[in-house]
Amino acid sequence: MALNAHDVSKLRRIIALAEKLIEKAPAAKRRRPATQNRNGAAKEKGIRRSGKELVEFRKMLKAERKKGVSVAKLARKHRVSTAYIYSLP
Repeated sequence: MALNAHDVSKLRRIIALAEKLIEKAPAAKRRRPATQNRNGAAKEKGIRRSGKELVEFRKMLKAERKKGVSVAKLARKHRVSTAYIYSLP
């Protein structure tokens, strides 16, 4: 299969774009690591609370909120979303 000049120029353009992407690849690693979520907390396997433990956890969150602790700090500390804390009755 013989390539004409037009096809060769397209291939060279593709190679040049690929080289630019390869050069940018290490720079992309400098971003926030994928091991963090929006709250800045490490992404770890979540803790599933149920029963008495869940009731105690919610009471503790409500008590800390009444003391004036910020929702963002509580969310990071206990690895829950801010929406979860705001939705507590």
